[in-house]
Amino acid sequence: MRDAALWAVMAGAAVLAHREEAHPSPVFGLVLPLLVLAVAVPAGRTRPGAAVFLANAVVASGLADPTTTASPYLTALAVLAYLLGLRVDRTGPALVLFGACTAIDLALCAVLDVGAVYWFYAMSYIPAALLLPWLAGRYRQARLALVHEGWQRARSLEERQRSVAEQARLRERTRIASDMHDSLGHELSLIALRAGALELSPTLTGQDRADLAVLRAAVSDAVGHLRDTVGVLRDGSDGAEPTASSVEPVEELVARTRKSGVTVHLRREGPARALPPLVDRSAYRVVQESLTNAIKHAPGSTVHVSIARQADRTEVRVANSAPRAGSPSAGPGAAVGRNPGHRGLTGLRERVLLIGGTLHAAPRAGGFEVRATLPDQVNPERARSTGEPGEQTGSESARRLAVVRRGARYRFVAAFAAPVGFGLVTLASCAYLAHQLTTCVLRPADFAAVRVGQDAGEVARFLPERQFRYVPDAVRALPVPPGTVCAYYRSNGNLLDQVDVYRLCYAGSRLAAKDVLPG
Repeated sequence: MRDAALWAVMAGAAVLAHREEAHPSPVFGLVLPLLVLAVAVPAGRTRPGAAVFLANAVVASGLADPTTTASPYLTALAVLAYLLGLRVDRTGPALVLFGACTAIDLALCAVLDVGAVYWFYAMSYIPAALLLPWLAGRYRQARLALVHEGWQRARSLEERQRSVAEQARLRERTRIASDMHDSLGHELSLIALRAGALELSPTLTGQDRADLAVLRAAVSDAVGHLRDTVGVLRDGSDGAEPTASSVEPVEELVARTRKSGVTVHLRREGPARALPPLVDRSAYRVVQESLTNAIKHAPGSTVHVSIARQADRTEVRVANSAPRAGSPSAGPGAAVGRNPGHRGLTGLRERVLLIGGTLHAAPRAGGFEVRATLPDQVNPERARSTGEPGEQTGSESARRLAVVRRGARYRFVAAFAAPVGFGLVTLASCAYLAHQLTTCVLRPADFAAVRVGQDAGEVARFLPERQFRYVPDAVRALPVPPGTVCAYYRSNGNLLDQVDVYRLCYAGSRLAAKDVLPG
């Protein structure tokens, strides 16, 4: 469709120019060149050099016309040269093509033995139509390549950032698997121990002891398999942590943080009750990671830790104030947390989401706040339905690229729509003015037929449908007969020149005077 539209514009320009020729030849001046361009325009997508060569041949054929040197197809040559610069990156072949076209044009001038004006046309206008648009196309190509490279770079950085976040989530899943091993393995070991003790009960039959022995062996095997599985998952992990069965209370974590010089306030609300190990561990990790980030990124700030137990959930909130002026850029955070802050929140969010909770982290009142809501019971179904905000909405660079492309399309449309709209308004205004000027013309014969003393009704038979509204001030300033009212009319329909004005003055219902005033 674009090729067809481009060819239609070229054909329209050629038809208009062809109508102005003194002795037009429809076959050689219009039909054959348009057929050649109908081949050149679509061929320009795959072979832009060949398209330029064909267009140059059409332009050069105009040198054989003895009436004019100007070719209406020079614009088509310039457009195809621009597309050559836009579509082909190599410089050498294009310059060789331009040299060959110029040589063919000059050779044709020599063979036809044309005059000096034709030589000037072949040595100036045709090379300019080749070279200048080609340079513009190359510039446009470089701009597009620069923009494309920038978006590729943004996409690459975004993929790298996503990879880092994914690694953090995988590490957190590994830690969760380790927590599961420590808590579940401990409980299974207790079950095996109690089964072994029951084997020694004197009240059991031999069959009961055999069944308990099988149960104890199955539990021991399950503990071994669990240990092996978690051992594989933990290969390559970045350091060990306290296990879930030996996690210190949050109070001890806060106390150690205070000893390192950080101002921390802890507040607990609601009834104290035991939580599942994964939930308890998650609450500990929220406080630990938040304290680590506060010490690292807001040294000298005051941290408030709040743990509120409600009916079926626990809300953990850690908020730090703005960093103190003049504080160093890093604090004694090594004693509080081990995870780097730029990946800690990603892993923390993964841990909270996996047990069915929610986590929000955002700046607040000059500082930063981390708020986690943890369910009392792990809810895998809710965990699967709760997604990371912004993770499923597509690539940020892709969204930004779509916005920029949409804005560029709007600007491109506006660049054409503004002058077109202005032109349409101007054209409508000119048409309306022309209508007014042509409908207020009193023909000289009618003006001569009007006689002083006639009744206004008789005079009206010779008058146009409206009076002349744009009478020059100098004409209106001329004296009028006393006691009369005058009407003005143009003497002819010339729109581009000042014309004489006819003035008819009425005294009551009678024509009192008629004058010709110079325009």
